[in-house]
Amino acid sequence: MFKKLIINVNEHETRVALLEEGTIAELFIERMDDSEITGNVYKGKVQRVLPGMQAAFVDIGINQAAFIYVNDVLGNHVREFERLFDQNADAKGDSDYEEKPSPFPDFNDGIEHIEDLLTEGQEILVQMVKSPLGTKGARVTSRISLPGKFLVLMPTSSHIGVSRRIEDEAERNRLKSIVESIRRDNQGYIVRTAAEGIGEEKLANEMVFLKKLWDNIQKKLKTSSAPSLLHQELNVILRAVRDLMTHEVESLVIDNRSAYESVLSFLEILMPGLKSAVEPYEGVEPIFDAYNLEGDISRALKRKVWLKSGGYIVIEQTEALVAIDVNTGRYVGKHNPEETILKTNLEAVKEIAYQIRLRDIGGIIIIDFIDMEKKSHQEKVFNAFQEALKKDRSKTHILPISELGLVQMTRKRTRKSLAHSLCEPCLYCDGEGQLLSRQSICYTIYRDILRGAHDIVGVRMTLRVNPEIAELLHGEENHLIRSLETRLQKQVEIYPNPQFHMEKFDVLEMMEH
Repeated sequence: MFKKLIINVNEHETRVALLEEGTIAELFIERMDDSEITGNVYKGKVQRVLPGMQAAFVDIGINQAAFIYVNDVLGNHVREFERLFDQNADAKGDSDYEEKPSPFPDFNDGIEHIEDLLTEGQEILVQMVKSPLGTKGARVTSRISLPGKFLVLMPTSSHIGVSRRIEDEAERNRLKSIVESIRRDNQGYIVRTAAEGIGEEKLANEMVFLKKLWDNIQKKLKTSSAPSLLHQELNVILRAVRDLMTHEVESLVIDNRSAYESVLSFLEILMPGLKSAVEPYEGVEPIFDAYNLEGDISRALKRKVWLKSGGYIVIEQTEALVAIDVNTGRYVGKHNPEETILKTNLEAVKEIAYQIRLRDIGGIIIIDFIDMEKKSHQEKVFNAFQEALKKDRSKTHILPISELGLVQMTRKRTRKSLAHSLCEPCLYCDGEGQLLSRQSICYTIYRDILRGAHDIVGVRMTLRVNPEIAELLHGEENHLIRSLETRLQKQVEIYPNPQFHMEKFDVLEMMEH
């Protein structure tokens, strides 16, 4: 598959788009005030221990305290923290590092409790695994991992693993044997997908680089006070180069000369053979316009996405989960209804997988496909969805279609989705997605005036409202005003105010002079 990186850099914002066969598949955005801090390593201080949730709040120096679950605290954490000051001690860790623990462990399995591991005021070395999202604070772990191009160093573990995306068993064994033979300590490593086919020398060089990085963090740990930042993850450009510039990405185009030189310098150290794949953009037209990306980005922010057949999907994103609904829309088919439904669902499968990846939707996702009576059709849709998700680099887990026709899935979330990055709640509805109808607002005004009638002493009153509400009260709902005037024996004057929110209104008393 032909892949290309398109990078747009300006003074306040950097955007990195991954193109697959000319279509944008992933988008990464970084701004000067960005809170995307996943991967950073901090020296924190425990603020509060929560035995009831088997978790703790940790002050890491950002606006909101970070959250750590008991399973993310090393079982012998106090000793592990002290070990960081002893360069000669053996590293110990969890051999099952690749398996993500449940945030709610079984407390009868002998696991240590949070109150036995952490105390208020204790200093702790942590790494950001999930950036703050909405009202949710950041999530951190004491299981540090430092990613390189080919390897991930896990200094608090002794485990050696190989990316599941490397499927050839002989290649997996070769890479694992190389790492086992060249490591000079008992620290853990994960061999990344990009290491497939790579020789021993490159792996050894990266191992040295990652070890120096960890040594530098340890030195800062000794001299820094808590809370403080000890290690900052690469910026979005260099992160994309490190993680995406593999043999699959044939070229990188960037529209900023300084950033272009920075990428070349980075590749000189990491992968000099790929420098020829980097080219500066020399066009007059903005780079994202030249590659027709702005329209796709705008489409990825919309609630409704149309399918080519005339059907459509609706994506509703909440803080806890995302619901996706499939509808036939304008598509009526040419044969029987079952075939029409199957075709719409199959088309929706590809678009849903694409939108989930492009929007970087994470957490719990519920998909409501159009009901299918035939079991064979359900299996066909489910298998097609599994196949479509294979392109996604984020870890996903999908359950079969339920009796209600729903697909439940999870997708690993480490950063804000595209919608959370580019959008904010509507200033009118405050993110609710709807307002009171204009007629309902008129009746609300009517009831509110009657409720406070005994406090109105003037001979007439002035009602200030949004112009659309004023128009309705002068027209279709004028009977409400007449009723008020009759019941209160007062004249009601209506004044439109363009600055008023649709639901806002003011009632002023007018006294005779």
